[in-house]
Amino acid sequence: MTTERERGAAPHPWSIKIAVDQIPDTGVHQELVADHAQRAALAKLGGLRDIAEARATFDLRPAGRGRIQVLGRMTARVGQVCVVTLEPIENAIDEPVDLLFAPEDQVAAIIKAMEQEAEATGEDADPPEAIADGTIDLGRLAADVLFLGIDPYPRKPGVAFEPVVTAEDPESHPFAALKALKDAAAPQGGAKDAPKGRGAKRSKTDPGTGD
Repeated sequence: MTTERERGAAPHPWSIKIAVDQIPDTGVHQELVADHAQRAALAKLGGLRDIAEARATFDLRPAGRGRIQVLGRMTARVGQVCVVTLEPIENAIDEPVDLLFAPEDQVAAIIKAMEQEAEATGEDADPPEAIADGTIDLGRLAADVLFLGIDPYPRKPGVAFEPVVTAEDPESHPFAALKALKDAAAPQGGAKDAPKGRGAKRSKTDPGTGD
């Protein structure tokens, strides 16, 4: 398998790899803390205003057949912008980690077995991650968990979305067009143009008066 450098891609900003064959049977504990440059690069990669702190703890335990179970937690403080007030805010991220890493040639079979178990029990489990080049990149894992924990619609505490209410335009009423047609069809002029109704007063020159 080619590396990121061989493919011409930039290396991941937080890459901390551990060789699987160096993990003892009793397991190993790892603690990761991102430095300033790594946090700045991660913030840019994740579209964040900044990352004030990013750390992770992992316990790696052999699970047989070259597989490794990774348990741990990812915590961070990320700077974002409130989608309502557009003010800068800071959010905390605290995400648990429980993943199985397996050799690449075992991943498909494990996923199929998990799907069958999910159909029987109704409980879904995260699919396994592939072990690449005999190593597990804990830094990249921590970054992925961090990005998944980001609130896509951050809001300042106590702030809620309020729909904009606009006054209804009388001319937009469904009967407004009908009213306009009725007004256009009405006879123009004043009362003198109106036909005389029954009982209307006759003038002196009206032949019906006999004068």
